[in-house]
Amino acid sequence: MDVAKATIAQGDVRPRDTVGVELEDFAGTGQYSPFQTSQTTAWYERTWERAGKRKARVDAARSEAGVTAQRARLRMLDRFAEVQSAWVEALAAQAAVGIADQRLAAAQRSASEVDRRVGRALDPLFAGERARTAVAEARIARDQARRQAEIARANLAAWWGGDSNFELEAGVLSDMTLASDAGEAPDIALLLAEGQSAEARVRLSETGNVGDPTGRVGLRHFGQGNDFAIMVGGSIPLGNRAANRSNVDRARAEQTAVEAEVAVLRLERRREVDRLAAEQSLLATEIGRIDREVLPSAERAIVLVRDGFARGGTAFTFLEINQAQQVLIDARFRRLDLLRRFHLAGVRLDRLTGRHLPLLASEETR
Repeated sequence: MDVAKATIAQGDVRPRDTVGVELEDFAGTGQYSPFQTSQTTAWYERTWERAGKRKARVDAARSEAGVTAQRARLRMLDRFAEVQSAWVEALAAQAAVGIADQRLAAAQRSASEVDRRVGRALDPLFAGERARTAVAEARIARDQARRQAEIARANLAAWWGGDSNFELEAGVLSDMTLASDAGEAPDIALLLAEGQSAEARVRLSETGNVGDPTGRVGLRHFGQGNDFAIMVGGSIPLGNRAANRSNVDRARAEQTAVEAEVAVLRLERRREVDRLAAEQSLLATEIGRIDREVLPSAERAIVLVRDGFARGGTAFTFLEINQAQQVLIDARFRRLDLLRRFHLAGVRLDRLTGRHLPLLASEETR
């Protein structure tokens, strides 16, 4: 932005005036011997810009400043998306610790029940070993989940130079509010700003078709006789329109290219937003069905198997209770992965729709 401001200031500067000195006939032979017939002229020259060149330069520089501002906002939105993704991953990793704790608690409870059954000779000894193996696996998985959560929090905290010693609000992950498509996308706003800049460059190039006259006034001193005389003169370039045609054509081609890119980006953005919205809707539907159908059924199955297992009969074995518990754990992890994907799709939608632009505006004001 400082560069853009300096460019605007420079564009408002008119061509510099010129002063000069010319010495004629100061050396030669015969009657042109040194300084006898010399002529010295001191002159002052100014160029007058026509066709609004100065204003066109300032407008072009200001349009470039607008492009720079839009590009800066996009870069900040990209940072927002990276932080938001890290936040979603940290939330998911933290939720995975809870599921791993539940798995370990269930495995420990099953191991205790198996030990009682083995002690009463209702189950063979290897059933107890399998139960203890399941506890060890669940403990390893729990430790790994805790480590993954710590790494995810550290990755998130790195954005503000903090550490991983903090907790996240777990309930946020269950919020499945669909993102809204609000207004013009920031990427399109950048292209529109580039289009305005291209249009300003076209106008600037077109001003080059008009020549700028130059006027000169001076004072001439004649060495022979020591006389003085005033001289005036002027000039104007010829053939400016033909000489500047390629610059105008290039600027117009750049403008046409930007207009085409805007049209293409609008179509691609609409398609991407629709795809992400549909993906979020499908994920939310599947999560809802897991909540309504899979999890209650899996939990009832565990209760029934545990009741039969606890009564000491032989109809249920450790294999059945372990399978029932695994179905419930898998369903919970499946639900967590769907929530993670739902929110990551939301991150992309937030970036496409510029949802966080008001935050950027308030930060710039502050």
